[in-house]
Amino acid sequence: MNHKDAFKKKSIKVPFFYPSISQKDIKSVTNALKSPLLTDGPKLKEFEKKFAKFTNAKYAIGVSNATSALQLSLKAIKIGPGDEVIIPNMTFVATASSVLLTGATPRLVDVDLEDMNISIDSLKNNISNKTKAIIPVHFAGKACKIQEIKKISQKNKISVIEDCAHAIGAKVNKKHVGTFGDAGCFSFYPTKNLTTIEGGMIVTNNKKIAQYVESARNHGISKNLTNRYSSGKPWDYDIEFPGYNFRLDEIRSTLGISQLSQIKKFNLKRIKAYKYYNKEFSKIKGIKIPNDPKNDNVCHLYILKIEKEFGVSRDELFKKLLKNGIRTSVHYKPLNKFSVFKSKAKIQNSLKNSEELFNKIISIPFFPDITKKEQDIVIKKIQKIQR
Repeated sequence: MNHKDAFKKKSIKVPFFYPSISQKDIKSVTNALKSPLLTDGPKLKEFEKKFAKFTNAKYAIGVSNATSALQLSLKAIKIGPGDEVIIPNMTFVATASSVLLTGATPRLVDVDLEDMNISIDSLKNNISNKTKAIIPVHFAGKACKIQEIKKISQKNKISVIEDCAHAIGAKVNKKHVGTFGDAGCFSFYPTKNLTTIEGGMIVTNNKKIAQYVESARNHGISKNLTNRYSSGKPWDYDIEFPGYNFRLDEIRSTLGISQLSQIKKFNLKRIKAYKYYNKEFSKIKGIKIPNDPKNDNVCHLYILKIEKEFGVSRDELFKKLLKNGIRTSVHYKPLNKFSVFKSKAKIQNSLKNSEELFNKIISIPFFPDITKKEQDIVIKKIQKIQR
């Protein structure tokens, strides 16, 4: 069943998102269910090997989600109480929560108005003797200024953990995001460019980080399940440190393998739809549109910035579109507006860009299989609302 069939009897004319799950995906998952080994098995290893090759990283370690990927990566570089980690104020809460879960303190800094990625000036102004790491986010599929960030980190002897949740396939000078820093963390949530339903991946070129993560994701057990049962006594293993239950199972790994084989096609579809939106929205007064995609933008979200000249506020536009069966959202509510981060994070005095963006941005329906007809419904309705 495609997304048009799924919504034709409902009040939703254009869904905000619909996952691209093919018959190939379904068949691969069905076959995986017939295996006697449903976790910590050969399909996970295959997925990790193929993802490492795709990103050109030495190591790739599958985990339960991107949040656990971030937490494990931070723990691997020994981030803990007393340390500060700089993160952009405009990101999903998981980026900051992963820092808190290590006992460290997130320091929230501002973003650029143009691409919503971390502001280099804001980053530089917030480095202190407590700063031990930076988590730059490649926001909405657009790569941040990662090369400049890397230079800053090297100068100040600070680690970099890249949040690549939105950016599977994005490259900077032919180098995949996630391979610039100490580690890169990817998300396979249903709305992402590649999905395993839930799931994540850590890539790194650092052997020690890879070894820690591989053990820590599985309670700190020294042997994987296959090794424990293939020779010797299954219970004969060691635990050198307390770990987590952050494994990625065989079913989701199998889906990941199938989805990864289609990622270039998915991203090309996104870019095509992104360009069409850009062309049409450039004709509407009062709307700020994203830049044309390049290799450094795999078009995870399509975000409009509603300026005063449009004549209708962002909130009013949201209500009118919803009333007409068009689902939209906002990415994201700034971190400094959440109670937990107000009390537990260090917050830069001025976050004016984050504030401005939050009051003006709206994410409109956007996914690989969105049709031109559906895009036209969204475009024409926004044009009509302006009038």
